Amino acid sequence: MLKGKTVLLGVTGSIAAYKIANLASMLMKLHCNVHVIMTKNATNFINPITFETLTNNRCIVDTFDRNFQYNVEHVALAKQADVVMIAPASANVIAKLAHGLADDMLTTTALACTCKKIVSPAMNTQMYNNPITQDNMGILRHYGFEVIDPASGYLACGDIGAGKMPEPEVLLDYILKEIACEKDMAGMNVLVTAGPTQEAIDPVRYITNHSTGKMGYAIATTAMLRGANVTLVTGPTNIKKPPFVNVVEIKSAQDMFEAVTSRADGQDIIIKSAAVADYRPANVSDEKVKKKDGDMAIALERTQDIIKFLGEHKKEGQFLCGFSMETQNILENSRAKLEKKNLDMIVANNLKVAGAGFGTDTNIVTMITKDEELELDIMSKSEVASAILDKILELK
Repeated sequence: MLKGKTVLLGVTGSIAAYKIANLASMLMKLHCNVHVIMTKNATNFINPITFETLTNNRCIVDTFDRNFQYNVEHVALAKQADVVMIAPASANVIAKLAHGLADDMLTTTALACTCKKIVSPAMNTQMYNNPITQDNMGILRHYGFEVIDPASGYLACGDIGAGKMPEPEVLLDYILKEIACEKDMAGMNVLVTAGPTQEAIDPVRYITNHSTGKMGYAIATTAMLRGANVTLVTGPTNIKKPPFVNVVEIKSAQDMFEAVTSRADGQDIIIKSAAVADYRPANVSDEKVKKKDGDMAIALERTQDIIKFLGEHKKEGQFLCGFSMETQNILENSRAKLEKKNLDMIVANNLKVAGAGFGTDTNIVTMITKDEELELDIMSKSEVASAILDKILELK
């Protein structure tokens, strides 16, 4: 995912410094070129050899170290970097960065960098809450730095409160948001639905389907990485919520209908990938619910057709994409839905084909528009998401 990208990690004197070894390892597994610069105080918490072993690059500490190729090292690294992350960032280094001080290799290089710079503060709660530190972070934001809010909890000093550096997985999310994809969807508003819905029969039982939400979550995540402002309306799933996405959690088809239609007007693209339960228990009196041989017979009624409603109320310039899951006559049935529901594109897949459908990490789909049918080979759901968004941008 990050092949050809260079990330510069700055590590300062904080007990959280050891966590950055995990971050460096994660970045390397994504085929990223990783360089690490440490302050001298940081070497008291983790040895530079750790980073050199993980990244296959020399870890730099001393500004005047002569053991390097002949170039101006801080300028050379600054030119290579696609993003700089300083984590953990101590109060001292934050103060230096805010006021343009460059008295070590890390601050000198940061001052020479023109790429995005991300800072993750990590310190004692009182130091973090100190108005001077808060002002310094405000200055950094003013100059284009992104400052990550620290986590709260038990700190190494024994205090409880804000000041913990987030886990490496969170830091990686910030890096991916910045450099994983070209921002060809910047400024676009995208709404995605995902997962199943649940229609309560009684306080214990409900009607649902086998949807896991993986496809919708992949689309939402990919659109976010490409710069879009994403709203994800999701039924109950076991999937980690995507970062930097406005997540709206719902249960019933009516909940989803209301959540989607109330937000539809401001959307440039709406992609309905959720597998909504088609039926719900009808609102009938108890005497109409009969039992036979110990089983309960329940009157059912259809839930509202969300994508059909959107097609009937489509705004000018809005792009609507639906999903069609079929077991037979896939193309014919899907094209009929495309026309009947006034969609711009429908993505069809066959639930009977291995590697497609619910619960898998892959999918096999055909993208159908008014003038074209494009069948894709088996791909990961992230790759399918990219292909779908590519096609939407081509048509929009």
